[in-house]
Amino acid sequence: MFGIGMQELIIIAIIALLIVGPKKLPDLAKTIGKGFNEFKKATDGITDDIKDTLKDDKKPDDESGKDSLLMKKTDAEENKPDSSDNTSHKQ
Repeated sequence: MFGIGMQELIIIAIIALLIVGPKKLPDLAKTIGKGFNEFKKATDGITDDIKDTLKDDKKPDDESGKDSLLMKKTDAEENKPDSSDNTSHKQ
């Protein structure tokens, strides 16, 4: 967890206990926990929105994908005879 070991967590807990006091420490921990939970929900929502947007952008429409400039062959490629065409090669 954040690269903090057990000894560091104990030291942080002791300092927090001394600063905040034993009566307010559970309320503070509860508030911090709720804050982290809300932050996680917000970041997950943003991540899902970005993934959905990227997925929608990558999926071409059936009609527009056929007419896309990236999908069309150039005039030179359309007029070029196939190598499998026997009529273009005389032996």
